[in-house]
Amino acid sequence: MLLVGNGKLITRDPDLPFIPDGCAAVRGSAIFMVGTTSELRTKYPEAEFIDAKGGLIMPGFINSHMHFYSTFSRGMTPPGEPAKDFSQVLERLWWKLDKALTLKDIYYSAMTSLVDCIKCGCTTVIDHHASPTAVTGSLCEIAKATREAGIRASLCYEVSDRDGQKTAYEGIRENISFIDWAEEQNDPMISGKFGLHASFTLSDLTLEKCAEAMEGRNAGFHVHVAEGPEDEKDSVAKYGKRIVERFRDHGITGENSVFVHCIHTDESERDIIRETNTAVVHNPESNMGNAVGSASVREMIKEGLLVGLGTDGYLCDMIQSYRLGNALCKHSSGDPGAGWGELPQMLFVNNAEIAERCFPVRLGMIKEGYAADIIIMDYIPPTAISEKNINGHLLFGSSGRNVVTTIANGKVLMKDRKLTELDRERIFAKARECSKEVWKRL
Repeated sequence: MLLVGNGKLITRDPDLPFIPDGCAAVRGSAIFMVGTTSELRTKYPEAEFIDAKGGLIMPGFINSHMHFYSTFSRGMTPPGEPAKDFSQVLERLWWKLDKALTLKDIYYSAMTSLVDCIKCGCTTVIDHHASPTAVTGSLCEIAKATREAGIRASLCYEVSDRDGQKTAYEGIRENISFIDWAEEQNDPMISGKFGLHASFTLSDLTLEKCAEAMEGRNAGFHVHVAEGPEDEKDSVAKYGKRIVERFRDHGITGENSVFVHCIHTDESERDIIRETNTAVVHNPESNMGNAVGSASVREMIKEGLLVGLGTDGYLCDMIQSYRLGNALCKHSSGDPGAGWGELPQMLFVNNAEIAERCFPVRLGMIKEGYAADIIIMDYIPPTAISEKNINGHLLFGSSGRNVVTTIANGKVLMKDRKLTELDRERIFAKARECSKEVWKRL
């Protein structure tokens, strides 16, 4: 038995949202009970006790779209002229970086991201991977890293025609092999999806092969949709239909599928997304950084779409994504009242629902029977705090670096800012060695 108490317990449970001096009892990998600190310490005097020291006790964060492989881009200067548009960003940065990765690079790139996840309190990640010259075995390398780190992860490989049919078919095999392996493992901390890059790099033939390979499997697809305007233009010009309609016709939509970005989708496409119960993930930092526009998240949520929040590989700090997403929602709509309700719903409610479609556990609340994903934040409020204003405190007063303790699936991964399972210095030293060689291969 483990008790986490002496803090302001933010449960995200609508029936009991806030306990001023709260405590969570953990038995094995699940929440066993919640209550006051005095109540649970009296009831379980022999239990190990982690003292929140008056800080915030919250559910671990969930990132609904991540790219572990992007880590080695930090500080990198891509060869050639700077990119002028999104297509050039892909061609001159990401499609050079992913081709330079070896299996060893993939492992250490993931490990460095996972360290950052733990330090920022992110306990569940839905990742999207690409490494065209090291396809086979790439997802198992990432799974090895996530298991060592103790983070729950859904993984997929990005199938694309941009590197030729042989590589595309290798990506199909990698996805199916990993999905089947993950199901055999029956591990609540790992799962697979079928990854696709984007409509404009996928022919009808390749999409048919992907759909055929997925017959009898319900893992769902994970794909970028209408991130840049070129994607929609390409689909209409080549296939006479918009992206979401095209994907629906190929069996890519569905409740286990994740459509990322959806910036340039129209109302008819959003209707299809809603009707097929397909999830959407918004990535504000990436959208602003690539200058591709802003998704209509307010309209999507009003229309009944399930919209989550991701970071697209930009960072691991979900509070930063929350903060920037809030500002972008206001800026793009011209309404200072926008974002107050939508962004917390995306981060704290919808991300959990999306993740629960990937894993056989309940997520997103500190409540009996839910996975024991708990973080402690070193945040002492300068004003009154309650269930009514906690989101405002997080938005304006905190960041992921306020996290001091991270627990995932009942296992303590960081305590008082010290990692318990990983050697950060060794991992980052190895990552610097690998990234140096990657940069040489660009």
